[in-house]
Amino acid sequence: MAAFEHFKQHVNSAARLLNLSDAERLALEKPDRILRANLTVKLDDGSTGTFPAYRVQFNNARGPYKGGIRFHPEADEDEVSALAAMMAVKCAVVGIPFGGAKGGVTVDPKKLSARERGALARAYVRAFADHLGPDIDIPAPDVYTTSETMAAMLDEYEQIVGTSAPAMITGKPLSIGGSLGRDTATADGALAVLDALLEDEKLDAVRLTASVQGAGNAGAQAARLLARRGAAVVALSDSSGTLADPAGIDVAAALAGKEAKKEFAAWGAVGGVGNVMETDARLFVPAALEEQLTADTVGALRAAYVLEIANGPTTPDADRTLFARGVTVVPDVLANAGGVTVSYFEWIQGRTGERWELDRVTDALAKTMKQAYREVAGFAKERGVSLRDAAYALALSRLIEAMRARGRV
Repeated sequence: MAAFEHFKQHVNSAARLLNLSDAERLALEKPDRILRANLTVKLDDGSTGTFPAYRVQFNNARGPYKGGIRFHPEADEDEVSALAAMMAVKCAVVGIPFGGAKGGVTVDPKKLSARERGALARAYVRAFADHLGPDIDIPAPDVYTTSETMAAMLDEYEQIVGTSAPAMITGKPLSIGGSLGRDTATADGALAVLDALLEDEKLDAVRLTASVQGAGNAGAQAARLLARRGAAVVALSDSSGTLADPAGIDVAAALAGKEAKKEFAAWGAVGGVGNVMETDARLFVPAALEEQLTADTVGALRAAYVLEIANGPTTPDADRTLFARGVTVVPDVLANAGGVTVSYFEWIQGRTGERWELDRVTDALAKTMKQAYREVAGFAKERGVSLRDAAYALALSRLIEAMRARGRV
């Protein structure tokens, strides 16, 4: 993958729209800091394992660094840097006062026991503790990390600093200061954006057909929410295959079957995983992996709308092709910002000691996401550009304004 190169292409397009200088553009492409460490953990068999770890702190002009930590065998500096950059853009798009960061450990967590994963989480905090904190850099869960991972990280951090610091990390269990609504926030936020798009285009969700790629937390919740709105989910995939029915899948039954059998292939999935984007659906929701819509695959897509819940599911070449075809792509930096938005709400609760009711969280999330969509859509319409170019341009204008105010450019 060339994730960071793709980010720079998006920045270049937005910089041209904003008439930024070369110096300003380059400042927006450069991380503030890249932290590296090798984490050594005692394994259950008595041996030790050493795992490369990263924390990229991309830009904090608008507030503390914010971003998840992933445990993944393919996590590397390029990927983590790109995701940190996208977090800075994402927070600026939805107008929350955070910067962007991301963390990663190069490890296959499926090969570790629960104890070993906890030890790895604590080792990560020990390595980077001086650069973390409620007003410095606030981590969160990401791929293959969970609320339990965050609990271990918080406990380790508080032992190091010798004080309670619930706002130093988000995505925690409710019992130690997590927020209601955090577990479904990414999909909830994406569907709030979709609601605003449908309202603006005078489309009825009941007449919508949708295909969803990915049945993890975000993909499954998106499928549920689409079904509740009356949309027909005609295809739903996981890594084992695709369930498809032109009349609409029984989403609840499909997800219950997956939970029982662990994968769709064991529950009767037909076709390959790629088939999900080829189905005759008006909306395609990539909610799984990066770089699914590429120059080679975009021709198979039949949808008129794409709602990017995954990070980086569309390459720049494919994005340009879709825009030329008149396909509306709601970009990841807008569509999946619900997670960091509710993380912001959790951070506020951690700082103030408040506990928000679920209705307050969901209402505030929907309001934030719909407002962000309409700002992006208005810019796109005014300039005749894609929603992605508009989202990046709005975000970069806010970032550069903050950087100018601080004398950084």
